[in-house]
Amino acid sequence: MDKKITAFVFAAGLGTRLYPLTASKPKALVVYQGKTLLQHVVERIIDAGITDIVVNVHHFADQIIDFLRQHPFPARIRVSDERAYLRDTAGGLKFAEPLLEDAELLLLYNVDIMTSLDIRKMIEAHLTSAADVTLAVRQRQTSRYLVFEQNSMRLCGWRNVATGDVNMSSEPICPMDLAFSGIHLVNRAVVKAIPSVEKMSLTPFYLKVVNKFKINGYLHDQDEWMDVGKYNVLSNVLS
Repeated sequence: MDKKITAFVFAAGLGTRLYPLTASKPKALVVYQGKTLLQHVVERIIDAGITDIVVNVHHFADQIIDFLRQHPFPARIRVSDERAYLRDTAGGLKFAEPLLEDAELLLLYNVDIMTSLDIRKMIEAHLTSAADVTLAVRQRQTSRYLVFEQNSMRLCGWRNVATGDVNMSSEPICPMDLAFSGIHLVNRAVVKAIPSVEKMSLTPFYLKVVNKFKINGYLHDQDEWMDVGKYNVLSNVLS
């Protein structure tokens, strides 16, 4: 990897889907298979050769900061402190921009995602395709899908099958509905393009700039994947 890569771990959420496990601790510090979710993710990132990591915090932020102090990792880990205001994914990324200025490429990783996805291969695919954004996606059942042109894997839109809401930037000739896996690669120029607003999600931002930036999907159906940010999912695997 010739590019300077920084990983950004989204760990600031309220963890409402994991309640009551998050009644007294942040989602990032919930334990799965003997380790906190944050430790699992940080170790996966380091194993991929990335040693510059930023973690955003809000809910029980002090606990995450103390955990990082007490558990040294072979990486430079800094905290983007959102205790004053929770900004969602795009807003949180923009807020952390001063910590990301020396990065050419960002690996964005939701703290509640457990997967065997090969991060190095995803980075190689991103660089080879000359994409501005690469979204890890897979074929699984969900209520909200990203829509891609099947041949090019370019992002075309989004649909919510539960509500019937659709947001399409273009009509793909051969559409493919895929579920987002909570991991994406983003070039530095894309972060610069995020407006300086207090709160915004990355999905609507991507749909607004899809004709300006090359946004691709990275299909990884062969990998193990689990969203452990839901109480029913985590309680099942822990029982």
